[in-house]
Amino acid sequence: MGNEVTKSKVIVSLLWKLMERGGTQGIQFIVMIILARILLPEEFGLIILVTIFIAIAGVFVQSGFNTALIQNKDVNEIDFSSVFYLNLFVASLLYLLLFFTAPLIATFFEQPDFMTVLRVLSCTLFFGALNSIQYAIIEKKMQFKKLFLISLGANVVSGIAGIWMAYDGFGVWALVGQQLINQLMLTLFLWYAVMWRPQLLFSIERIKILFSFGWKLMASALIDVLYSNIRNVLVGKIYSPAILGFYNRGDQFPSLLVSNINGSIQSVMLPTLSSYQDDKQRVKEIVRRAIVTSAFIIFPMMVGLAVIAEPLVKILLTEKWLPTVPFLQIFCLVYALWPIHTANLQAINALGRSDTFLKLEIVKKLVGLIILGISLPFGVHAMAMGISISGILYTFINAYPNLNLLNYSIQEQWKDVLPSLLISIIMGAIIYPIQWFEMSDMLTVIIQIVTGVVLYISLAKTFKLECFTYLLKTIKEMVDRKKSTVVKELY
Repeated sequence: MGNEVTKSKVIVSLLWKLMERGGTQGIQFIVMIILARILLPEEFGLIILVTIFIAIAGVFVQSGFNTALIQNKDVNEIDFSSVFYLNLFVASLLYLLLFFTAPLIATFFEQPDFMTVLRVLSCTLFFGALNSIQYAIIEKKMQFKKLFLISLGANVVSGIAGIWMAYDGFGVWALVGQQLINQLMLTLFLWYAVMWRPQLLFSIERIKILFSFGWKLMASALIDVLYSNIRNVLVGKIYSPAILGFYNRGDQFPSLLVSNINGSIQSVMLPTLSSYQDDKQRVKEIVRRAIVTSAFIIFPMMVGLAVIAEPLVKILLTEKWLPTVPFLQIFCLVYALWPIHTANLQAINALGRSDTFLKLEIVKKLVGLIILGISLPFGVHAMAMGISISGILYTFINAYPNLNLLNYSIQEQWKDVLPSLLISIIMGAIIYPIQWFEMSDMLTVIIQIVTGVVLYISLAKTFKLECFTYLLKTIKEMVDRKKSTVVKELY
């Protein structure tokens, strides 16, 4: 599996990964919009509460070992088969645990439907175990075109099924059915497209070797899932599933935009950085390029989304979801900082420093819990604001190890992204007053988006931002390369 990693392969892989995430999340977003217009906020809130426990269990099924398989250059068939059987065994144990504890959890949240929904939706743990090796192989080989087609097909089928069930009056079970069918389709498509099958091989010694790297990432992922969901648990318990529905929808809008771009860069970065792990200067250059480029794209998106939040929610979700607006605006700040977080963390993983990664997660979560404790008495909006404050502090924490590992300080990182941040704020300040004119919500949003895009590009060109020039140059190179390929095929 030791394919040479070139700039061309990285860029092509990144584009396919962007299409995979953008296409699948775009379809998921459209499906969720339609479902939100049909179903009630409290029904979404119930599903969110259920998925908290499935997400925690899923960490043990899929996290750690998969990343170890991607990062390790010397994995073989024994490694893949051993991890597969282990994941399937763990999924079985966790399903039984959730099945028998479901009544207790339902009583805690005072939600009688919770028990049955949790027992049914927990079946997705088995799909995660079955898919785990296929995903690792695809990412290791950077075959993101294949993943794009698979994910797109699964989301189309499950989306149609979920919408049909919602229109037919299934209520919360439309959301359950949509998720189960999605995972089933993914499993079928992946097993057909990735010609890997488990062999009757299992080595506890190979598991120990992978575990020595993977357990720290698994622990980090567990800490992250517990921490990121503790607010959902508190909101669902203290307030109501309906408030949790508003809170979660506010998170979903910026998450969709950022996780698509940032997650695509992250998926391509790990195998790329791992291939250069012995060349620290080259790793620094790749990390810097990832931070600068993703910030140039993400900053204006988040500023613009915060500006158009109210009319956008009314257009897409109807006025019953208006309490979502302040949460959406707060989460835009949270997700704007993701490029700095993930690029630094991927560099640490690629260099094999999972011990440092774990220490960072512990420190960050302690800081976040302190801020949560301070904000909790002041209400749900203060809790959301606490996440944005934590996010700012995390940029310094995540960047700190790379001062020694890569000689790339947080001051240098902020200096790199500051130009994009400043012109994004200028753009947002200029387009915000457009909503004061008495126009329809649709016309207001269209004018704000078009004006914002033109203004941002004009400012980037005027101030000659290096990242803007780099993107134009890269696009031109790809177009020229494509033209050259077509000419060769013709002649």
